[in-house]
Amino acid sequence: MSSNSRVTIAAHALAWLELARRRGKPWLTSDEVAASVNTNPVILRRSLGDLRKAGLVKARRGAGAGFALARPAEEITMFDVWAAVDREPLLALHHSEPNRECPVGRGIQPVLTDVYDDASEAFGAALRRRTIAGMLERILQ
Repeated sequence: MSSNSRVTIAAHALAWLELARRRGKPWLTSDEVAASVNTNPVILRRSLGDLRKAGLVKARRGAGAGFALARPAEEITMFDVWAAVDREPLLALHHSEPNRECPVGRGIQPVLTDVYDDASEAFGAALRRRTIAGMLERILQ
């Protein structure tokens, strides 16, 4: 599954957990969340596991088992979600060393690193401005 869809599934799950909390049901099973996302519960449990490790959701076993938000939705940013489920850099350099004999191959990596660093900073800043609570408000409009 692509990283973009993992972020989307995680954001959907968090928004659904927040809506359920607002409706008086703070704990949902992975099957309940998977039904909203319309995905296999196994895929969803992997995403919820990543979110739990990042401290964004908490899990409860046994009677009343399920998942709930671990922090207020107003404090969970999309950057938090992205960081929890996508551990790869946003943009990457060559997988193998470029040809150092070529004038482009010799100089491209430092230039691209600067460009990619700028793009990653802008991406992160945009995600930090969006919270799960804010997104849910827009969804419900």
